[in-house]
Amino acid sequence: MGFLDGLWRSNESAFDSGNAATNAIELTKRHGQVSLTKQGAATGHLRINLSWRMRTSDFGGSQRESLLRHPFKALKPPEVIGHSQSMVNVDLDLGCLYELQDGTKGVVQPLGGFLGDVNEPPYVKLSGDDRFGSGSGETMYVNLDHRENIKRLLVFAYIYDQTPAFDRTHAMVTLYPSNGPRIEIGLDERHPQARSCAVVMLENVKDEIIVRREVKFVYGFQAELDRLYGWGLQWGRGFKTKAGR
Repeated sequence: MGFLDGLWRSNESAFDSGNAATNAIELTKRHGQVSLTKQGAATGHLRINLSWRMRTSDFGGSQRESLLRHPFKALKPPEVIGHSQSMVNVDLDLGCLYELQDGTKGVVQPLGGFLGDVNEPPYVKLSGDDRFGSGSGETMYVNLDHRENIKRLLVFAYIYDQTPAFDRTHAMVTLYPSNGPRIEIGLDERHPQARSCAVVMLENVKDEIIVRREVKFVYGFQAELDRLYGWGLQWGRGFKTKAGR
């Protein structure tokens, strides 16, 4: 990745943050797109990762401070907190609406087991479903060696069957091209009731692969994202199998 550092340094002023030292591009409202083709990164497997963690201020901050001031409180039995906002368990899922040049449309997502294929249409594959916010998060692969077959891909995140809590997570979608700097899109806007978010669009524009920040929160699920972007798919209610710990 280091051999593109010179190219990256020449483009530093085009982005709000990110530089050769961190080898990252941050897409923001002000500078919301980048060309993988112009970066020399429109080939090979593009890795897309969703990671998240709960905000540390949501867990026990006030309790620890209270114990420092009143150490004898540690001898009291703990209070049982039911359905507290601070105890929300968030299960974020990564998905992708795809449209190919031949008109084929569909979705890649954990729900329903639509995991895709990286070497056959839609040339998008989800590696698995992280239900507990582990360090690795969820990862999707796009085979850009078949970019001529891809028209557009909308990468999205949604909260499966849990309390809406986008505003209580540190969520980040990161794109790792085969060459050059990674691309970061933070989901840091406060939409406490949103259940889904259109994160980033990859679009083939005259044989140029453009990555464009979206970060549009909606209060419904995939069907609402579909309507927003005019995909035209038919949606039904889906469920996950229970996960073992």
